[in-house]
Formats: sequence, structure tokens, C-alpha cells
Amino acid sequence: MSNKKSQGRTRAQESSNAIERMYVTMRHLFNRGFYKPMGISGETLRESLLLLKPEIYGSIGEEKAELNGLLYVMDRLPMGIEECTYINLTSDEGYANSHFKPIIPEKRRRNCYRIDDEQMNIEITRGRSEIYDILTHLTFLFVESHKISKRVVISGDGTTTRDWEKLEKAVRSKRKLNQEEREVAITHTAYILGRTFKEVTEIYTSFARPQRPERLLHIVYWLGKLAIEEQVNHNKRTITFSPVLRERIGHHIHGEIWANTIKDVLHKNELLDREIHIISANMHSVMNTLFAPRALKSMVSKKDIFEVYEMLSQKENSHLEQKVSKTAMQCGMLYIKDTSGTNIDVQIFDATAMDCSEADLHLNEAVIREQKPLLMVMDYAFGEQAYETIDELLKPYHLKSKKVHLNVKSISIMGKAGILEGGKGDIMIPSAHIFEGTADNYPFKNELKKEDFDRQGVQVCEGAMITVLGTSLQNKDILKFFYNSTWNVIGLEMEGAHYQKAIQAASKIRGNISPEVKVRYAYYASDNPLETGSTLASGGLGTSGVKPTYVITRKILEQIFN
Repeated sequence: MSNKKSQGRTRAQESSNAIERMYVTMRHLFNRGFYKPMGISGETLRESLLLLKPEIYGSIGEEKAELNGLLYVMDRLPMGIEECTYINLTSDEGYANSHFKPIIPEKRRRNCYRIDDEQMNIEITRGRSEIYDILTHLTFLFVESHKISKRVVISGDGTTTRDWEKLEKAVRSKRKLNQEEREVAITHTAYILGRTFKEVTEIYTSFARPQRPERLLHIVYWLGKLAIEEQVNHNKRTITFSPVLRERIGHHIHGEIWANTIKDVLHKNELLDREIHIISANMHSVMNTLFAPRALKSMVSKKDIFEVYEMLSQKENSHLEQKVSKTAMQCGMLYIKDTSGTNIDVQIFDATAMDCSEADLHLNEAVIREQKPLLMVMDYAFGEQAYETIDELLKPYHLKSKKVHLNVKSISIMGKAGILEGGKGDIMIPSAHIFEGTADNYPFKNELKKEDFDRQGVQVCEGAMITVLGTSLQNKDILKFFYNSTWNVIGLEMEGAHYQKAIQAASKIRGNISPEVKVRYAYYASDNPLETGSTLASGGLGTSGVKPTYVITRKILEQIFN
């Protein structure tokens, strides 16, 4: 047996190379200022995506259309984007003060503006990760649109099939479709997509919206229509990047405004000198953990606390959430609604204003009285934005002629991530973050340990985690390599290494905060991309994410207050 390394490339290496090529290409196109996704300039992106075949995009490499991937992408792009020939990525350039009404995608907080019938503007305020995210989704969308045109165009002059004509008639109809007409339209659409009637019917309601019950028909029609125009008339769709966006990207403009606003609020409320514990989490778990027992006293006395948390997470119980929020405000919670463009809201809790006896936690009142801790809860950052926001937040506050350093005692990061050894709802405790595509690694002492979650009714794993450039580009070959290699990777997410890079720079190099700052990282699994049917495209966590979210939140708070 020869010990020589095989000269052939594995599928994981090819995939890793394709991801790298995509990011280099996207950066090049961004610097160039525009490109045509289905033209020569977009060829590398298309080829790399088709080589990768990421799990989230399912059957992108096959002739049939990908339905779950299409739903995932459309939830993250503005309503009506399928109708636009021109997509313009801009910075925050003043559209908020115009007559244009912002369109906010359901699963991504970003302002988008429909300029006219042909153009959609998408505001980028969260850094390069957001650009990569959008361009990847758009590449998928345009690849899918050309699958449709190939199935319906039957001659060079643009003659189309009968199925296409029937779909066009249904979409162009001004009146509401009845069940019979809808099923006829679904039959023609299923043939166009290369899918069964059953498959299209099952996902149909997931696309539907109150104002657009036949949304799937509209999406398929407009994707196909613009692809036919590209194929027959060479009228190519174009993506442009505004000059202001190209000039501003990477300059921390939004992060700096965001961080200064928070420090201004602390100064105004005479809280600048307090011990600060930063928590990156959602906007409800810390507030509900601290104040639900007081706000919903009678309910908490009759039910298990996790049942109450589950009820608070359901949309139909928004009145209960409002009750908890009102109690929190009465107990001194400060709420900073973001106006900087980062889309990261902040809550500040003064522990000295709380009644610890009412909280359903093991809290040390003597510690609270002596140390007077302040909790600063920030909403989730997105990819590279994590570095920008924490880097700016940990810088000193300039007060007249002097610099005031924040007394940051701990930084806790809770988020959701893809798990490689387990299932949805399990917890991951990282011991290090590794940047995808490099050997750059950030080991740290995590204050949270696997044993902290014993007897909590959740599965927990511990190990290294990979910080990926985008979750939508991972396929099973790369993930299996991460999982089986000596890196001992247990999961993947998008912010961890960016957070740790900023924390280490502030504490170990710049001296902005104490080198003794404590860090806590814990993630709950939103999906297992190695399992078919368990990827992000297969749907959200639902209530299965409630328990791990609150188990982590409670443990973070107990460590801070003890």
C-alpha cells in the first residue's frame, strides 16, 4: 500500500473550492458595480452553485423545479422581486423619507423599495454577509426561472406550450379563483415545474398570503416570463450596486451610530459606570425569564414555567407578551429601538430595580446589591455584522474631553445553528470557532459547560464550531468532512468567529475592556443539514425551539447573577 496522498480531489475539496470561487466572484462583481446573472458575467456564480448543489436548494441541479428551496428564498426576498428586471443593491440613501413604501421580507429584516414596474431596490446596512446572502438567493432564483422557460418555450420565436398559456390566463385573471379553477391552474403549473399535482398542492398554502392567495402561480409565471424574455429577446435581468454602497461597505457606519446611541442612553440614565453584561439573543427570552413570573403570576402558579414560555412564543398570545413587556418597563427596562440601520434593537435591564424573590431563578441577592449588574440584551447580528457591532460597542465612550471605558464583565452569545451530531432543538456548547475555508481558529474558555445542562431534558454536545460565510452554500460533502475530520466540528453558524475576533481585539490587544472578561457561547439546533428533511428549507423549529432557548437563557442569567 502506498502512503502517498491521493492526487484526486474529493467532492468536499471541490465544494470548498466552489464556495471560495463564489465569494471571490461576488466581490469582483460588487467592485465592478453591476452584472447580468444569466449572462457571461454571472456564469461563474451559476456554475459554482450547480457544482455545489447546497442542501438548502435541494434539487437545483435537476430538471425539476425545487419547491422547498424556492419557498425558503422567497421568504427572504421582498414580495414582488420575481417581477423585476433590475435589482439595485443600495446603502441607506434616504428612501425612508420618500413616498416609496418599504417592503420588508418575512424572514429577513431589511428595507426594500419597489421603484417602478421593473426595478426593486434592496437596502444593505448589515455588511458583506448580507450581499452574499442576497446574491446567492438570486442566483438560485434565476437558475430556477430558466428551468421553467426551457420547459415552456417550444421554438426559437418564443412560441410557448398550452400549459404556459393556461397559467398566464389564470394569473392575468382579475377575479378570485374558485377551488376548481385553482386546481386546474395547479395541474398546468405542476407540469411546468416538473412536479406532481400532489407536491404542488401540498406546498401551495405555504406560499399563499392574505393579499395574494395564488402567490405561487404569480411567482412561477413571472420567473418564467422574464426568463423567456432573456432567452428569446436577450433582455437580460441586471443586478447593480449603488456607488454609495460600494463606497461605504466595511466602514462600520451603521455599527458606530448604533453603539453611540446605546452609550448616549447609558450616560443619560447615569449607568455608564455600572458592571455591564452583554447578551446577544432574541428580544423576548431574557425579558420573559425575568418578568413572566410577576406579570403572569396566576398562570405561572398553575403551569410549568416552560409551558408558559411556549404560550408566550405563539402569535395568538401576543397580548400575554405585551403584558410581560409592560411589567418589564415598569421595572426599569429601557428599550432602544434601532434607527441606525443595523436592525438590532436593544433592551437594558437594571438588576437593582428587579424583585429577585419573584423571578423563577436561583439568584444571589447579595451579589446583585453589591455589584449592581446591568444587562444589555442585543438582538441577533447577521454574519460579519457581528464584528462591526461588538467592535464598536466595546470602544470607549467619548465624554467631552475624556474617554470612558465600559465596565464589561461578560459577553454571552446565544443563537441558533446547524447541528452535525444530533437533531433540531438540541444544544451545542462550542469550545472554539473556526473560519470556514481557512485554518483561522479562535479557542476560548467558555463559562458554559455541557454539565450545566444535565437533567434539563435536552440533548447537549460540546466541541468546535465552524463559522461559515453563508449557511445557504453548505452541502453534505463539506459538512461530512467537518464532522469526520480532526477538527471535531459539532455545528455551523455565521457569527461566532466574528464576535470572538472583536472580543479578543478589545480585551487582549486594544485594552478597551478587561482581559478577564467572561465569554459564554451556546447555540440551539435549528436544523441538521446532514439529514434530508431536517434542513432549514424544510421549515422552522416551531415550538421545539422554545425549551432550548429558555434553558440556555436561564443558565446565562443564573451565572451572571451568582
